[in-house]
Amino acid sequence: MDILNELMSGASEVMSISAFIISVIAAMGMGVLFSAVIQYKHTVSKSFALTTAMLPAVVSVVIMMVNGSIGAGIAVAGTFSLVRFRSVPGTAREILIVFVAMAIGLACGMGSVAYALIFTMMVSVAILLLERSSVTEIGSKSSYKTIRITIPEDLDYTDIFSDLFDDYLETYELKLAKSINLGSMFRLTYDVVFKDAYEEKEFLDQVRMRNGNLEVSCSVKSSSNDEL
Repeated sequence: MDILNELMSGASEVMSISAFIISVIAAMGMGVLFSAVIQYKHTVSKSFALTTAMLPAVVSVVIMMVNGSIGAGIAVAGTFSLVRFRSVPGTAREILIVFVAMAIGLACGMGSVAYALIFTMMVSVAILLLERSSVTEIGSKSSYKTIRITIPEDLDYTDIFSDLFDDYLETYELKLAKSINLGSMFRLTYDVVFKDAYEEKEFLDQVRMRNGNLEVSCSVKSSSNDEL
C-alpha cells in the first residue's frame, strides 16, 4: 500500500527502489501498448517502433533522476526527442507519437502511473477510432496525385492543357518545368486532385493526344507535405 500511495501521490525527492521499478515497468508496458497501436494500418520501421516502446521508460527515469525538477527533466527529455529527427525529416504523425510517448514517460516519472495509464488508453482509443473513421481521409495524400508530362520544346505549355485540367481536375498546380534531352523537350510536373478517380486513364489519354504521344505518368503524391 505504501508503494501504491507513493506512486499515486507523485514522486518524492527520494523514491524507493520498489516504486522506481514499478514506475519503469509501467512506463515500458504503456510504451509497448502505444507502439502496437501506432502500427495499426501504418507501416513503421522496426527502430521507430522500438523507440516508441522504450521512450516512456527512458523519460520516466530522467524525471526521477532529476529529483522532481520538472524543468530540468523536460529539458533533458526534450533533447532526447530531437535525436530521431537530426538526419531524417519526421512527419507530423511521427512527431506527435514522440510527444505522446514523452508525456507517458513524464507522468510515470512524476509517480502518476494511474494518470499515465488513463492518458495512454484515451490516446490509443482516439487513434484507433480516427484511423477507422472517414475524418482523417479528408485531404489524405491518396487523394493527391503527381502528373508528369513530357512535351516538345516548341510547344507552349502555359495553357495548352488548361481546358483538360478544368474538365478533369478539382485542383492543379504546376510545380516544376524542366528541360530534358539537351533542351529538345520539357518535363512538366503538376500536383493535382481528380474530380473523379475513375477518369484518370481517360485524362492521360487526352494528354497524350496533345503532347505527341510522349511520356505521361501519374503517381501518388509524395508525403513531404506531412513533414514539419
